[in-house]
This record gives sequence, C-alpha cells and structure tokens, in this order.
Amino acid sequence: MHGTLKPMQQNKQPSRRPGRTALVLLIAAALAGAGGFYGWQRVRPEAAATQAAKAPPPIPVTLASVERQPFNRVLDGLGTVQAFNTVQVRTRVDGEVQRIAFKEGQTVRRGDILAEIDPRPYQAALDQAKAKKVQDEANLKNAKADLDRYTRLGEFASRQQTDTQASTVNQLTAQIAADQGAIDNAQTQLSYATIRSPLDGITGFRQVDAGNIVNASAQTAIVTITQVEPIFVVFTAPEEQLPRIMAALAKGTVPVEARSTDGLTKLSEGRLDLVNNQVDTATGTIRLKAAFANADHALWPGLSVSTRMRLGIVRDALTIPDDAVQHGPSGLFVFVVGPDNEARQQAITVSGSSDGRTLVTDGLAAGDRVIQEGQYRVQPGSRVAEARARETAQAAPRPASPSQER
Repeated sequence: MHGTLKPMQQNKQPSRRPGRTALVLLIAAALAGAGGFYGWQRVRPEAAATQAAKAPPPIPVTLASVERQPFNRVLDGLGTVQAFNTVQVRTRVDGEVQRIAFKEGQTVRRGDILAEIDPRPYQAALDQAKAKKVQDEANLKNAKADLDRYTRLGEFASRQQTDTQASTVNQLTAQIAADQGAIDNAQTQLSYATIRSPLDGITGFRQVDAGNIVNASAQTAIVTITQVEPIFVVFTAPEEQLPRIMAALAKGTVPVEARSTDGLTKLSEGRLDLVNNQVDTATGTIRLKAAFANADHALWPGLSVSTRMRLGIVRDALTIPDDAVQHGPSGLFVFVVGPDNEARQQAITVSGSSDGRTLVTDGLAAGDRVIQEGQYRVQPGSRVAEARARETAQAAPRPASPSQER
C-alpha cells in the first residue's frame, strides 16, 4: 500500500503549479500598468511646463485710453523779448559833468535827474539876454514918449520927425521880441545842463563819469534806458497757420504765454498785438508781436523765450497722450491693444498738441487702448501686459504652504 500512495502524491503537486504562475503574471501586469500610469502622470506636467517655457512672456507696457474731451488749440513758437522803448541819453550842450545822479540798473521815472553839467556859462547867457531885454524896453519907453510929444505938437513938428520916431518905436518893439527869443533860448540851453530821464525805465551801464567833458556832437551816450513795463515778445509762426491766427484775432483777444526756453516754466501772460504785414518767403514764417504788462519784470530785453498762443477750444475732441504717438516711415502711428492683449500698429492723423495730449482727427475711436510707454520692445502681434498690473501681482503675498503653516 505504501507503494501505491507515492504515485498519487506525485500526481497532485503538478496540478497546483499552473494556477500559481498565472497569479504571479497577473500581479506583475498590474504593477507594470500602475508604473506606466504613474510615469505618464509625472511626464505630462513636465512637458506642459516645457511647452509653456518656450512661449515668450507678455511685454510690460503702460496703457492709456483714447478720451473725448475739450481740447485747447495752441500754437507753440520761439521768440525774443524786446523793450517797448530804448533811449540812449546824450548831452545836448557842452560842458563838464558835475554830478551823476543815478545808479546803474536803477528804475527811473520820466523827469528824474540823471546827470548835471556845469550850468554857469548858460546861466550867464540867460542873464545877458534878460539884461538886453530890459535895456531895449527902456529905449522903447523913451521912443514912445518922443513919438507922443511929436504927435501932440501937430503942425509944429515936421512929418519926417514924426515918421522917423514911429519907425524907431517899431524897431525897438521888434528888438524886445528878439530879446525874449534869446531869453527863451538861453533858458532852454540852461535846462539842457540838467539831464533828465525821457521815460520810465531801467538804466544800464554808465558810460561817462563825473568830471569828464562832454560835447553835444559826441556819439557816446551817458546811459541807455530801456522801458520794460510794458514789454514786447517778437516770435514767428508757420505761414499755414496764418488763417487760423487771423480768425482767432477777429473774434477778440488772443492770449499768448511767454515761457522758459524748455517750455516748462510760465513767465508771463499777455496778448497778441500785431501780425506782420508780410510773410518771410525765405523761411515760410510770419512774424508776430505780443505785449506783456511785465509788472514783475519776469521778461527782460534780449531774453529768448518759448511762446504758447491759444487760438480756441475744440469742444468734442479725441485725445491721447503725446508719448503714445510714434513716428514711422509712413507717418504717425500708435500701438493699439485689443481685448486679447495683442498689439497692432494703427496709422493716425493728428492736428496739434496741448498740455501733454495730442488731438487725433482720424484712426482711433473713444475707448481704444493705446501703448503710452514701452513701445521700443513691441512689435505688431506682440502680447503685452499692463506694467502696473504685473507689479501688483508680483508684490501680492503668496499663500503659505502647509509646511510653512505648521
């Protein structure tokens, strides 16, 4: 019986091996599938990140909107300040300068004494003319008395004596008139010995010192006086602006501002006084003159200034910042940003600039977004982002990770 049992046990062991092998294969296949799925999950984000890294980031720019608002139509130019009047004060008589009565750079009024010349020769001439008149008046009185006596004698005086005496009276009367003229001339010459300011203004450098001999024929002035209240600014404008200037002038006062040469500082405000009667054909410009009260002496003769003339207001105008306007080979253009944040190049037509904004007459609509800063990196089709928005996003605190919360 023992010999018969051994073969039965050997037959049962081979029947368990196929089931165990299949189980092992099934487990191995499951592990392989799980590993493949895990590997695919790991690779997909890395591929997406690599693909995202290849796309360029949006270009940071500053955007501005096209606005509809009133627009001051102005015309900028360059000009030079000129004194209202300039006088070179010279002597009208000869003599020694006894006193200089002004200081260089002093503000003087009309009639103020500037200098005094030795008056004694002219005072003597006046006294002599007055004495001569007194003498002739005495002779005239005596001649009139003789004529009166001859007339009373009637036929007892000859006609010749009466006529001769009448002629003497007439001669002395004329002589007295001449004496009065001499007196007036002497008084005038004496008044010239005191040199007075002919206008309100500011004195310049003194050219003659006290003690010097001056002559009426000399060309050297004692001092130059310039009138600075009011004062003029002469500037130019393009000839194509002439119709607009004349139209504004016909409506009333045309305001003009005088500014520093960089245009940043306002010096004074006045009005347009004169449009020259002809256009300069060599430069294609028209000369203009504006008057300024200049009570604070902000303007000075010879000063170079920039001018800003206001020609009117456009009530309903489309405007954009000046910095948004770009110059290209085909003319002016701007970069317009659409809802997809892509930039496109748009040609525009403008009609002047004022207070940092440009008047657009064609090419844009109200509400359009244009790039104001950062255009140097932008090309048509570039994706852009508002610089301030990106800075805000970068500055915002990130949420803490679970490890940091712990």
